[in-house]
This record gives sequence, structure tokens and C-alpha cells, in this order.
Amino acid sequence: MPDRIWNAAEYTRLSRDDGDKAESNSITSQKEIIRDYVRRHPEFVIVKEYADDGYSGVNFERPGFRQMMEDIKAKKIDCVICKDLSRFARNYIDAGRYLEKIFPFMGVRFIAINDNYDSCGEKAQSDALIVPFKNLINDAYCRDISVKIRSQLDIKRKMGDFIGAFAPYGYRKDETNRNRLVVDEEAARTVELIFRLRIQGLCNSAIADRLNSMGVLSPMEYKQAQGFNYSCGFRSNEQAQWSPMLVKRILSNEIYIGTLIQHKSGTPNHKIKKRVEYDRDEWIVIENNHEPIICRSDFDTVQNLMLRDVRTAPKQEKVHLFSGFVFCGDCKHTMVRKTVPSGGKKYHYLVCSTNKAGRGCSPHTFSEDKLKSIVLRVVNDHIELTAQVEQVLDYIASLPEQERRIINYDAQMTALENEIKRYQDLKINLYSDMADGVISREEYKEFHAGYDRRIADRQRQLGKLKDERSQAMENSSGNIEWIEQFKKYRHLTELDRECIVHLIEKILIYDGKRIEVCFRYRDELENALQYIERFEDVLPAEEGVTIPERRNA
Repeated sequence: MPDRIWNAAEYTRLSRDDGDKAESNSITSQKEIIRDYVRRHPEFVIVKEYADDGYSGVNFERPGFRQMMEDIKAKKIDCVICKDLSRFARNYIDAGRYLEKIFPFMGVRFIAINDNYDSCGEKAQSDALIVPFKNLINDAYCRDISVKIRSQLDIKRKMGDFIGAFAPYGYRKDETNRNRLVVDEEAARTVELIFRLRIQGLCNSAIADRLNSMGVLSPMEYKQAQGFNYSCGFRSNEQAQWSPMLVKRILSNEIYIGTLIQHKSGTPNHKIKKRVEYDRDEWIVIENNHEPIICRSDFDTVQNLMLRDVRTAPKQEKVHLFSGFVFCGDCKHTMVRKTVPSGGKKYHYLVCSTNKAGRGCSPHTFSEDKLKSIVLRVVNDHIELTAQVEQVLDYIASLPEQERRIINYDAQMTALENEIKRYQDLKINLYSDMADGVISREEYKEFHAGYDRRIADRQRQLGKLKDERSQAMENSSGNIEWIEQFKKYRHLTELDRECIVHLIEKILIYDGKRIEVCFRYRDELENALQYIERFEDVLPAEEGVTIPERRNA
């Protein structure tokens, strides 16, 4: 009979990474090794089995291990048996703390079978030096695996592979390639509705209320209804519902225009599990990575709206027509809407918010009905201007390439690039000329500065030519997106919120009742007009193809 009976804990562990390895590391295999050891050593009695299947060994935040420590503290266990040290832990510092301090203090015997380690064995003293080295090797192995996995994941991200556990709302994982996103038609319709309602004037809370009243499942409930074991930290009720914050996250997510953004957060290393947010320049961004649900112009329109001071009137679902778009032309602050009842009717005016708050400026009072009439006329004029621009661009695009002068850009650019290369070579040879006494130090400095000026001048010319060539190609490609945006509202008879947010950047009201309407895509229009002016000599005026006349908005 043995001198003492030990109440032993059978501890096994298998991480997700180990799961792809040989069967020798499986939980079942570990248990068999421990039981075989116990059968050959009658002094041990297995009191309880503890297993952590799918948990990393870099820390001790494991349910099985925590339960075992509770039983040790309750004096139910006085011996721990593992297959080897790596199954107990892969953290060099923490493993040493348990083996050298905590277990000895609590009177717990520790046995690692395959490492031939027994804290109460005859070789315990000699193993005191070897065990830390083995723990260090296990720690290094874990760190090496972590580095390799992180590197591989970054490569996949840069290739445009989606590596998240669940596809974003509106998409699903392709059945044939789990790293590729494809549109989920049902959820995509909800995403389109959210963007459409925001453009039409609904605020985020009104959109959330509308979706809840329609019975549309929130993203979490939708994923669970699809059979996914999905949960998140935003659930507050028995059934997760749409909220203003959830609507905002969808409206600001670039995934819906085909841009995949990953590596926005992560852990510093394999030992620290607390996630940190990375700076934007550390994000991995792949544009045009998958099929978009929302077009770029609508997405940009919504982002523009979300930056504005747009508020919904009490008991109203939508914002009023000009909300967030009208500003005082003098102090540049917003104009606010004021309702004046008179004779049983209500009249609406816009007044300067600075003046209303008593901080100076003048009221700039302007009738909302009159503003609608003026803006409608100006918008229709501007739409006709863009239509004329398109007509002329179409004519220029029909010209032979030689007449469009695109081919000449290439020749001019090549000549400039050759000049830059020649001046750079001359600069390189200057030092040799000075060293050989051909030129003096003062001449070297003068020539060097002169070549720098010439190179900088040619580089500026080259950049300008590249921009002009790019503009020429763009203007001849047909179906220009910003022109199409204006054409959608041709022959407009009444202003609506959708038209304003798509076409107008801001409206300025100056003292003296002067109105200025600033349209979106102003730079694109100006570039197109400048491009057209270069072809004035070939435009057939008799056919009505002339340079469109700039109009003051």
C-alpha cells in the first residue's frame, strides 16, 4: 500500500489552433495518457476531470482551470496531473508562478507526464532549472504561432478576403468562397430603404421607429432567424430592435459601396486580450472589393447630411424642406425656421440664428414660400446648364482622337519626362566635374540650384498635363455620374427634400434679400467648362453646339 493517497485532478486542454494537429493532442488522447499513468501509480485517485476544449494556453482565463482552482482552495484536490507542461500553460511567467509559488504554498503536487516532471519526485530539485526552460519554449512556440497567424490574416485582408466570423448586415458569405461577400437580397432591401428614408428627410430615430413598426428584424434577430449562432453587446430587450445608433452605423458603413475595411481594431499581442482601436492609416482598405448595395453618390449625400445641423420639428417625422441647407450670407450661421400665425393661417419665415439668439447680425428674414420659388427656378436653370455641358461633351467625344488632342498629351508628357531625366543626370555629373577641377565650388552650387529649378518646373508642367489628360479622358467617357445626378431632376415642377440633398450644397441669404444657391459638383462643372473652352474653335455654332454660358446662381 502506498504511504499516502493523493486526491488528483485530471486536467486537459486543447486550443483551437491545436485542433488542426495530430490526434495525439486531442482531449481524448490526453485523458487516456493520464488514466494509464494513474493505473500504474496506485497512490493517485482521480477525484474529478477538468477540461478546457478550445481555450488558449497563453492565459488562465479558462472555465475548467478556474473550477479546478476553486476545488483546490476547498481542499478537495491536492494533486494536478497533465499530459505535459504545454497542456497546463504556454505562458512562461504565469506557468512559473503557479509551479514555483502558488502550488507549493497550497501543498499541491503537480505532475506533467510526458515531460517526466513531478514536483514531489526524486528529481524535483534537478528539474527546477529544466522546467523554466520548457515553459519558455512553450511560450516562444505560442508567440511564433501568433505572429504567423497574424501575418497570414493580414495577407488575406490585403487580398480583399473577408475574414470576419459573420458577414455584415446586407451581405452573406459566398457558398463557394467563405472569404467573399455576396449581396443578401432581403437584407439589402432594408439597407436601401434606410438610405432612401434618410435622404427623404427622416432622422435616425424616425427610421428606427419606422422599421420597428414594419416588423423588420434587426440585424441580430435577422442573423439568428437565418440559423446563425450570433449575439452582440447591444441587446437590451428580450428581442433586439432597431435603434438610432444602429441606423447610424449602417448609414456610415462604407461596406455598402463595395469598400472592405478591416484591421480597425485588435489585440497588441497574443498575451493581451483587451482590444484596442487602430488609427485610420493602419486600417486595411480595399475599394471596389464586392458588389455595392448603395451607389457612391447616395452614400456621399448621406454622409453630407449627417454632418449638418438637421433637426425634426416636435411631433414631426421628417425635417422641413430646407433644414440644414440655408445659411446667413453675412455671419455664415444657419437660418432657422419661424412660424407666424396671421388671419387663421400660418406663414413660415427663415431668420438668422445669430440675430434670433441676440448675438448681433440682422434678421435676414425671408419668406419660405418665396425661397421655394426662387430656388426652384435656379435649380431648373442649373440643370439645363449641365444638360448643355453634356451635349457639348458628347460632341467633343465624337471627334477623332487627334482633334480631341488626347494623343498630343502623351507626346508632350514623354518629352517632359525625358527633360527631367536629362537634368537629373547632369546633376549627378556635377560633383565629378567639381572634383576633377572642371568647375569651381561656387559654380557647382549655381549649376546645382539651376537644375533643381528646371526639374521642379518640368515636374509642375508634367503634373498639369497629366491632370488635363485625365480630365479629357473622363469628359469623353460618357454617362458622367454628376451630370446624370442633375438630369434625374430635369423639368422639375416642385422642390422636394430628395432633390435638395442631391443637388445643393448650401443656400446663402444676404441682407437686401439677395440669394445665392451653391450647387454640389461645382469643381467638376468648372473643370468641364474649362475643358470645353479649349475646343471653342471646332464647335459648330450653327448646329447649336456652343460653349454653355456660366450663370450666377
